[in-house]
Amino acid sequence: MRRRLIVLALATAWTASVCGQAAPTPSPRNIQEFDRMFTELRNWGRWGKDDQLGTINLVTPAKTREAAALVKAGVSVSLSHNPIAEAVPDSPYPSYVLEMAGTMSDVQHFNYHGYVTSHIDSLCHFDWRGSLYNGVSTEANNTGNGCRTLGIEALKNGIITRGVLIDIPRLRGVPYLEPGDAVFTQDIEAWEKKSGVKVGPGDAIILYTGRWARRAKVGPWPLPGPVAGFHVSVGRFLKERDVAVVGSDAAMDVTPARFDGLFEPLHHFVMAGLGAPILDALDLEAVAAMAAKLNRWDFMLTVAPIPATGATGGPINVLATF
Repeated sequence: MRRRLIVLALATAWTASVCGQAAPTPSPRNIQEFDRMFTELRNWGRWGKDDQLGTINLVTPAKTREAAALVKAGVSVSLSHNPIAEAVPDSPYPSYVLEMAGTMSDVQHFNYHGYVTSHIDSLCHFDWRGSLYNGVSTEANNTGNGCRTLGIEALKNGIITRGVLIDIPRLRGVPYLEPGDAVFTQDIEAWEKKSGVKVGPGDAIILYTGRWARRAKVGPWPLPGPVAGFHVSVGRFLKERDVAVVGSDAAMDVTPARFDGLFEPLHHFVMAGLGAPILDALDLEAVAAMAAKLNRWDFMLTVAPIPATGATGGPINVLATF
């Protein structure tokens, strides 16, 4: 009987594949499943109860030397988009304002969390059930003038590690992903096979969806709203491979999230559970083009945040050096 059930299940899966039916969305798909994954995989206490770095502990001196050894061509490209000052559909609030202060000075204002200003999220940006990374109380951590702990100043010494570009449009043979397209672990593994680059401990994985290429082709679309990105089930891959940093050209999470109860569940898991910083709203057109030209999908990645004490992140220029 058991053998018949297994054969039936395999036949059903094969039929669904042949007929083009969508495969079931992998777990977690709701809060209950998310809670189980969060509790099982979180890094709380892994580097001590007072740790401020989270997965950046994985970027060891040896890892940085490994990244530096990837520099062969001596060519750097930015992974960041120039700030956008005008009102645009994908930024419902002014994200950047520059004011001249006299004839030779200026004041710059950033409202950087969102979809158009390339920025880094620190570990006090997202919590889960009232707790930040390592179980720090969200309420107690908010001083009213910044985060008491886990602010972006913890990364004052920067991050220099191996970056791995995950080019899903190239994998799928399309110019860009459409808003709402989800990227699953099986896609990352297929890209590893195609590119010959395997994600390892201390790496930064950078998801290219072609968001800015699509924006240039068809125009901006209202955000928050549908964007391509990782499904929350990728969280298990991030833990198993000990990924240190996650970035993308939108906001990392696919939207809609294919998840009942949270808007950006992977943000909650990555920051509050794993203790990993996130790079959002990157402009990956130049690095994708350079990677294709050189046929190289890994590089030295340099991230150097402004150490604003207590900040939940900040605007940033990220560099890939081949």
